[in-house]
Amino acid sequence: MSDDVEKNEFSHRASEAGVKPERSEVAKNEAANIYQNEEDYERFGYVNRGLKSRHIQFIALGGTIGTGLFLGVGKALAGSGPLSILLGYSLTGIAIYAMMQCLGEMVTWLPLPGAIPQLGERYADEALGFAVGWNQWYNSAITLCVEISAASVVVGYWDSNADHVGIYVAVIIVLVVGLNVWAVSVYGEAEFWFASIKIITIVGLIIMAFILDVGGGPDRHRYGFQYWRNPGAMVEYIASGDEGRFLGLFNTLVNAAFSYGGVEMVAVAAGEAENPRKNIPKAVKRVFWRILFFYVLGTLAIGVLVPYNDANLLQAQASNAPGAAQSPWVIAIDRAGIKGLPHIINAVILTSASSSANAFLYTGSRYLFAMAQIGQAPRFLLKCTKRGVPIYCVGLTAAVSLLTFMTVSTGSGNVFNWFANIVTIANLFTWCVICVASICFTAALKAQGVDRSTLPFRAWGQPYTAWAGLFFFSIIILFNGFYVFCKGHWKVQDFITAYIGIPIFFGLFFFWKLIKRTKWKKASEVDLYTGKAAIDAEYWPEQIPKNLLEKIWYWIA
Repeated sequence: MSDDVEKNEFSHRASEAGVKPERSEVAKNEAANIYQNEEDYERFGYVNRGLKSRHIQFIALGGTIGTGLFLGVGKALAGSGPLSILLGYSLTGIAIYAMMQCLGEMVTWLPLPGAIPQLGERYADEALGFAVGWNQWYNSAITLCVEISAASVVVGYWDSNADHVGIYVAVIIVLVVGLNVWAVSVYGEAEFWFASIKIITIVGLIIMAFILDVGGGPDRHRYGFQYWRNPGAMVEYIASGDEGRFLGLFNTLVNAAFSYGGVEMVAVAAGEAENPRKNIPKAVKRVFWRILFFYVLGTLAIGVLVPYNDANLLQAQASNAPGAAQSPWVIAIDRAGIKGLPHIINAVILTSASSSANAFLYTGSRYLFAMAQIGQAPRFLLKCTKRGVPIYCVGLTAAVSLLTFMTVSTGSGNVFNWFANIVTIANLFTWCVICVASICFTAALKAQGVDRSTLPFRAWGQPYTAWAGLFFFSIIILFNGFYVFCKGHWKVQDFITAYIGIPIFFGLFFFWKLIKRTKWKKASEVDLYTGKAAIDAEYWPEQIPKNLLEKIWYWIA
């Protein structure tokens, strides 16, 4: 191949990667690192940056609103009381925000597909990247099962025939696989509309809660904070007195960790996002307000409308009642005498579960793709369709969803609880690794003389916020199953589901460390730059709003 032909061929490839052919030769050479090597590019193809700004913003929004906010909060309310869930979700939300600041700083510096395992591998230790990559893959794959199982539970609100559960599971699997095998823009569009439905619903529910609380409901009853006084604001859990109330509060932290699972999803999409240097920071910065509005106000609203000892709430939790019957929002609506809304909310919960299943199939496939890129998964997983979809990664992750058919024989509620307990710990390990990678990233910047003021997005309080987040998440990992050690509460099944994630994660870490003899990277030797020039050279024209409506839309999206 002549020099001119070779130059034109590479210019074409660089252009497809988002690098303009007229950019510097340095940027073009860095772009080649995206493809690993020419053989990989020719044989496998590559993912495309098909996620627009509004897709990224609503993926981030949708990642903070799931079945945990609609259904899981009911279990926390019944077990711990209204003040405990408010404090528990708030404290966990603060730690989540600190972690997201760390993640936003790193993925804005270098937005890569899958992101998180590549960050652990690049800034800390190859073994850490291997452990978190496979940990997050099985986390996403099992959470896919959780959400499909939750959706089948929700459908049971209308159809109680247990023989139909398998049909509903199959329909949902086909739906989410179909949305993921087309171009990434199709996935982004689906998440945009799914997230819109969830946002409109939760905003409407919070407004409704305020109206009911001040006496605007059909019964004209003003609730105020009467249920915080009687039956009380905090439930004694296992023990009595202050100790019992503290354990009740701590128990909500575990529940909140599951509810927040997937909040890091926006980083996974960074490698397929348009203008990541602008859109990723915008999404990360808004995490605080989403947490404040959706979870803090949401848990406060539930706590003032439903007492923790409500008979319907306790019965629904004890019997794993289907769908909206478990939702404290529906119980509040029924108590207020509002007709018709429970069916609407059940439909929203169904779309929420389907949306989450769609999102976790996407993230699981991208984690596999990221692992294959750094040589920690089979190379055939790099194969992409012409539309930029890593098809084998999608297929392998989707295959795990077949485990959800266990619900046909074992019962949707039981399977949902088993899966939910397992993935909570996987989420926490991922957040710990993000904090560790951030600590190493900050040390590398300092050791290599990079001024933090030059970063495209700067997290506040580094590295102290990363250390604080690491400490918080580690405490929950160690004590999440504390109840099994209390007298009269020992169950082998509960112990396994609470702690199986720990040996899995460290088993993965030490397996790769022993096989590859990896070493923890020195701050002065951390690779901060490979692939960065290609991102720096990318160009997206600035969209200037022409009127007030466009200004509002650009602020939202």
